[in-house]
Amino acid sequence: MTPRIPVLRLENVSRYFGEFRAVDQLTLQVGAGEIVGLLGPNGAGKTTTVKMLMGMMRQSSGDLSIFGMDCFSERSEVQKRVGFLPDEPNFQNHLRGIELLDFVGKVRGLSPEAITAHIDDVGEKLGLVEDLGEFAANYSKGMRKKLAFLMATVHQPELLIMDEPTNGLDPVATRSFLDIVKRYVERGTGVLYSTHLLDQAEKVCHRCVVMNRGKLVAEGTVDSLKAESGVATLEEVFFAVTGESELSDV
Repeated sequence: MTPRIPVLRLENVSRYFGEFRAVDQLTLQVGAGEIVGLLGPNGAGKTTTVKMLMGMMRQSSGDLSIFGMDCFSERSEVQKRVGFLPDEPNFQNHLRGIELLDFVGKVRGLSPEAITAHIDDVGEKLGLVEDLGEFAANYSKGMRKKLAFLMATVHQPELLIMDEPTNGLDPVATRSFLDIVKRYVERGTGVLYSTHLLDQAEKVCHRCVVMNRGKLVAEGTVDSLKAESGVATLEEVFFAVTGESELSDV
């Protein structure tokens, strides 16, 4: 298999809050055209990792880069090439969906025609087009997630960082969403996919990284992880490497 060109790198990254190590010597990378699952129980350090990658906080030590640029000091340039989908999107609720999408598109320097083409493509596949004229305050959780994804991908990013991306989506919308993500990947987009849905990660991710208490405890393809642990499913791998007795949503 031809090695993928890395678009995201973390080298021995740590983040401390006083004496607490939220992330401890984490090393991972995401390649172009690759979906990497970021897995772990409550307190594993996934959210802190995502915040550092998006330039929301600086690491205590180690190196983070996206397309060779420092995630904190060059975050404005990094974000021009990245699409970020948070678990709980926040909008100006007094604006309509189309107004929010138009604003983001214009900030990205896109023409009205490019924004419309994106709506006709991704918005149509997600079934959101007819709701874009509605105020964001009236959106359901699933509609908010769809709108946030439209906004995150309007500029055709080269890297997608997503936190619980299908949370709030019904099965039909989830299938459409995953089909769209796979299409981006086929074009060469890298994806960091943070989720608690282990069955979903097993189906869509090329590789998975499992964190626990800030540390990387397992990494590899789903098949290699299952083989190393001697188990049949990714869920069993998760339990084996984290020592967790049950999953919790965070």
